[in-house]
Amino acid sequence: MLEWIVILLVVAAIASLLGFRGVAGASAGIAKVLILIVLVGFLLLLFFGIVVFA
Repeated sequence: MLEWIVILLVVAAIASLLGFRGVAGASAGIAKVLILIVLVGFLLLLFFGIVVFA
């Protein structure tokens, strides 16, 4: 999933440079959602890993 985030951020940067504001906004928005999902998943794994081993 991290690979998709990087790809979407690169697409957003290139689209922004070329003036495609709609594509840049959409891909940046999807990347934000994926980043949120990854962070929540990581925090849940971290929390439950600590709870299990404590």
